[in-house]
Amino acid sequence: MKLLQIISTGVLLLFLGTGAPTYAERDQRQELKPSKQEQQGKYEKQQADIKQQPRDKNERQRQNTQKQQRKQNNQQQRGTPREQQDQGKRQPQSQRAGQLDQNKRQEHAQHPVANKPPQQRRDYRASQQGQRVQQGQHREVWQQHRARNWQSEHRDWRQRGGYSGYRIPDDHYRGNFGANHWFRIHRYPIEIYGGHPRFWYAGFWFGVMDPWPEYWSDDWYDNDDVYVVYAEDGYYLYNRRYPMDRIAITVYVD
Repeated sequence: MKLLQIISTGVLLLFLGTGAPTYAERDQRQELKPSKQEQQGKYEKQQADIKQQPRDKNERQRQNTQKQQRKQNNQQQRGTPREQQDQGKRQPQSQRAGQLDQNKRQEHAQHPVANKPPQQRRDYRASQQGQRVQQGQHREVWQQHRARNWQSEHRDWRQRGGYSGYRIPDDHYRGNFGANHWFRIHRYPIEIYGGHPRFWYAGFWFGVMDPWPEYWSDDWYDNDDVYVVYAEDGYYLYNRRYPMDRIAITVYVD
């Protein structure tokens, strides 16, 4: 009887020893196996990642497109002057010459003085600076510059501190000025410039700095022959009817 109890106890212990690891392993597998909630959460996260990927991809594509567009715009802006320059170089020579001629014509249209011959150009510029006197006003202008006592009122260039105006070239002077080249002032344009009358002759303006003698005839500028002489100290206007008198004048190029 005691032997049977011992045998029964041994079988029971053997059974418990072999079954315990099995239950422990099964419990361990159950612990390692994720629950249904965890599986559901993981599935939802995968689905969210799948949905997010196209949006991220579209956003990256849009950003890349904008970046390329900005780069192209910058290249176009930087390349515009060079392209225009290259285009100008590629133009045929005849077209470039025609364009230059057109630009010159536009400049001349803006500056009409450039289209005039040298003599007319000086006349034009001077008329823009001075006040032109009409033919019927010559007498009034000259009478305003008549001396009351010429001997005390006139001054030569030495008394004026020396001549500082334009000097006429010698070859031009010999061909147009001196005692053998007289003329009458009324035939030429007259202006008021700097408060003094001046007349145009042989390509230059001559400003009359002195008053004219009170004993000259009232219409000397119409009927008397005058001429221009360069003395040792400056230019003077002489009247052939009064050869001892000389009036200080200055020369203007324009």
